[in-house]
Amino acid sequence: MELLNFNKANCKHCYKCLRVCPVKAIKFKNDQASIVEERCIACGHCFIACPQNARKVKSDLNDIKEAIKEKRRIVATVAPSFVGSFSTDFAEKIVTVLKKLGIDYVEETAVGADIVANLYKKKLKEKNYKNIITTCCPSANFLIEKYFPSLTKYMFPIVSPMIAHGKLIKRVYGMDTFVIFIGPCISKKVEAKEAQHDDVIDAVMTFEELKEWVYESQLDIDNMEYTPFDRSSTERGRNFPLKGGVLGSFLDDHIRSKYDVMNIDGIDECIDMLNTLMKDDTEGLCVELNACREGCINGPGVPKDSLGKYERKRIVKRYVNYENENFTTDEIDIPEDIDFGKVFVDKSFYRPKADEATIQSILRSIDKFTPEDELNCGACGYSTCREKVQAVYEGMAEKSMCMPYMKSRAERLSNHIFESSPNAIFVVDEDLKVVEFNKVCEKIFNIKSGEIMGKPISVILDDEIFRKVIETQDNIILQKVYYKEYGMLFLQNIILIEKENALLVIMTDITDEEKSKEELVKIKENALQAAQDVIEKQMRVAQEIAGLLGETTAETKVVLTKLKELVLKDGDVK
Repeated sequence: MELLNFNKANCKHCYKCLRVCPVKAIKFKNDQASIVEERCIACGHCFIACPQNARKVKSDLNDIKEAIKEKRRIVATVAPSFVGSFSTDFAEKIVTVLKKLGIDYVEETAVGADIVANLYKKKLKEKNYKNIITTCCPSANFLIEKYFPSLTKYMFPIVSPMIAHGKLIKRVYGMDTFVIFIGPCISKKVEAKEAQHDDVIDAVMTFEELKEWVYESQLDIDNMEYTPFDRSSTERGRNFPLKGGVLGSFLDDHIRSKYDVMNIDGIDECIDMLNTLMKDDTEGLCVELNACREGCINGPGVPKDSLGKYERKRIVKRYVNYENENFTTDEIDIPEDIDFGKVFVDKSFYRPKADEATIQSILRSIDKFTPEDELNCGACGYSTCREKVQAVYEGMAEKSMCMPYMKSRAERLSNHIFESSPNAIFVVDEDLKVVEFNKVCEKIFNIKSGEIMGKPISVILDDEIFRKVIETQDNIILQKVYYKEYGMLFLQNIILIEKENALLVIMTDITDEEKSKEELVKIKENALQAAQDVIEKQMRVAQEIAGLLGETTAETKVVLTKLKELVLKDGDVK
């Protein structure tokens, strides 16, 4: 099931998504970005970075609406970072809002966090670990399973607060209960579909999706009353979304004396820590890993128009320490017959390795012949040219993604067209000074480019028409212009290059063509005159023949009449 990807045709080849992707799980083919699921850790950083907002995240909203329509028992578990993700009024009334939308019960995921904290403490009492890695962040878990699978032995084999709370909800409200998780994390959508616990969470909704649903429903939040959560949470559980909140929930002085405790946030920092844990001599580390900087308060599912992350952090801190009827100091009872265990497995994938000969061949194909040609500019999204070449070999990248190569290629093509064109081509800047001048221009205007470069075009041509284009911003296309001083007729195109406020002028010599046309016109005129003369002569001959025929006929008529009279006089004929 495809949960996360990019919309097709939205990609503008900026490679920003690839630059922020810590594991390079984004593939480019035919200039379209797509997420490779087996490589992805679902951190969502690429979606935040994409300037085209091309993200395509599977929404469970239709499933939720269908459950409401079917009148199923629906329970929402809300991540405690909600207080910093919405306006104060919205956050204070979130329980009321959700119930107005059709949800029957609303609890905080902090309940599940409290269960996890207790299980962590219990595990540490049962067994000594060389190193410890907490497992509340799904993206950090995916990172280890896919890219550092040998470190799964250090991962606490406990489910996340979302899964723990979901299991408890199913027990309390019934196994047929429809459970919705609402939080700031996109990776929860992937975690909820994992085979080990795919029957616990029925739908996942980000805070951003919830906000859109509320606005779509046109709820009058201003006139709503405050409603408490249906189950009280603890200070310890509410602290989970903050950096270090997981470790702070279960570590005591005894444990701290045995381990170096470290709170790591941000994928790059997590990778650095995991590389440290890969060393055989590393021991005594207790590490909390968070994919997002400052923890879950800064997840990719936070609404775009929410407060800054540090302001959100302050609000969540205040909420953690705020005591009211919705807060309890009692520990959550953990049903012993519910399995809160989690097995972390090797999810690594095969990556073909290019040999040196192949690397050199690909490098040469993008004009990188020496080490000096390998600029390692990072514009393509990869740190080095060789890393990009390896991606090309794996089918994850395209050669055309190299910006210096494509720029050089475009310049070569442009120069070839400019120099080999049979047309006169030149470019003038906004002051009508020549900045480009090809060889055809040199021949036509009898001046070397070095002599005209940087000088006004008026040195060789009347600049009135060029000045007009600059002023009106209107291009001139296929205009016939006769330059008397050169005795030549041109088909002239003057094109405004807006960004540079310069003019590209392309002039096609049509002098000979026009002469040929004039000669053809003369030939046609002569032919018409000759034809007219022939017609007139024929008419005269016809008239003369007609006249002669008329005279002969008259004479014949006279002779025949006389002959008739003679015959009648003889009396032989009656």
